[in-house]
Amino acid sequence: MKLNARIIVHIMGLLLLCNGSFMLLAAFASGIYQDGATLDIALAAIVTMLFGVMAMFYTRGHKKEVKRKEGYMIVTFGWVIMSISGMLPYLFSASIPSVTDAFFETISGYTTTGASILNDIESLPKGILLWRSLTHWIGGMGIIVLAIAILPLLGIGGMQLFAAEAPGPGGDKLHPRITDTAKRLWLIYVGYTVLETLLLKLAGMSFFDAINHALSTLSTGGFSTKNASIAYWNDTPIIQYIIIVFMFLAGTNFVMSYFAFTGKVKRIIQDEEFKTYSLLIGIFTLIAALIVYFQADVPISDYHPMVLGPEESAFRHALFQVLAIVTTTGFVTADFTSWTPFLTVFFFGLMFLGGSAGSTSGGIKVMRHLLIIKNGILEFKRTLHTNAIIPVRYNQKTVSEHIVYNIIAFFVLYMLLFIIGALVLGYLGLDFESAVGGAASSLGNVGPALGDLNPVVNFSALPAFGKWWCGFLMLLGRLELFTVLILFVPYFWKKT
Repeated sequence: MKLNARIIVHIMGLLLLCNGSFMLLAAFASGIYQDGATLDIALAAIVTMLFGVMAMFYTRGHKKEVKRKEGYMIVTFGWVIMSISGMLPYLFSASIPSVTDAFFETISGYTTTGASILNDIESLPKGILLWRSLTHWIGGMGIIVLAIAILPLLGIGGMQLFAAEAPGPGGDKLHPRITDTAKRLWLIYVGYTVLETLLLKLAGMSFFDAINHALSTLSTGGFSTKNASIAYWNDTPIIQYIIIVFMFLAGTNFVMSYFAFTGKVKRIIQDEEFKTYSLLIGIFTLIAALIVYFQADVPISDYHPMVLGPEESAFRHALFQVLAIVTTTGFVTADFTSWTPFLTVFFFGLMFLGGSAGSTSGGIKVMRHLLIIKNGILEFKRTLHTNAIIPVRYNQKTVSEHIVYNIIAFFVLYMLLFIIGALVLGYLGLDFESAVGGAASSLGNVGPALGDLNPVVNFSALPAFGKWWCGFLMLLGRLELFTVLILFVPYFWKKT
């Protein structure tokens, strides 16, 4: 089967055009705020769009057919091309003069990881800050398309559950055509972003801060316009509660939001992943809140002293950090690694959970954990009844063995990559806590890590190779492992 390289290049050109258009939006904002970076960002946009037009022009008349092999390459190269072109505003404006640092910041944005090398975020031009947030939003929007439209066709990482013939959300197709499904989910994504922007503005944020944090929240990214992240608004709890609500929504399957808007509430209540996701958030918050209240020292809001006290403060900080880690958003209201040793390990464990499948969050995902646990429990029955056929069931439907094996393989590969990732960081000189934290955070697209990479510091201290390595882990985690790794398999490049 001959590789259709022309359509791959054509789609790369289309992506560059889209990327350049968003850069023009950032340049426009830069002009409004007169921050001195307008021409630099505009030039980056023009260069990006020029390469996009050239790629599309030279591949016109391409064969309009995307098969599996082309699909894998489009997904992986698409994220890489977007990250390379996305560096230009940083480099042209000298906001981040180093190519290594600029690439790290950019791929951290597109993969919605939120890890940063910037030590003084507030000193950056506003146009650059908006561009940082837009990289999150573009990446989050792109991952919805992957989950709904592309990955099911490729049969990647258990995401076949979105396919029509498989159990789970896939049996709940919003519209017969995949493109229409993606459009509906995009509309919800954009609607949530606008709504959160308005609510944050009404709660006391400036419009600029509100739209940046809305872009970061819905993409479960975590880039902030403030050095202290959301801790900057510790005296305004309503702002943190608004972000909490939208982090929860961003971490749920966007199909659930569609059901809510169309009045199909029963479908949401019956969905096993949503119930498990909500229950886990509740349990983890209760555990964290109790320990924070009785053992940790957290800032108590003086926003409304007659109502808000240490109990509310402990609950809010616990809920915020649990959601930020589980949904892999990565915002922080406090340095959770300084609370207690138990909570440090606790939040480290949450980095491996992830939100719901079909959401913008990273990580392993609740659905995979749920099916692995179900299959593990059923193994006891199969041991006793060796001849019985006992299938795994999800949402009252049978899950095929192929999907179960795929998910188990994903989990094993994920843990193996985490170990390799930590070993590499350890070899580069990081201590144990920093190495395992950095690997888990990068692979899970979480953002803040542990040790020398904790929420109060950042990833700027990493050696150059460490930044490229963490960027690679971010890409692996964001694109469901198999999508990227299959390109390293020799058989993939053989003509079949």
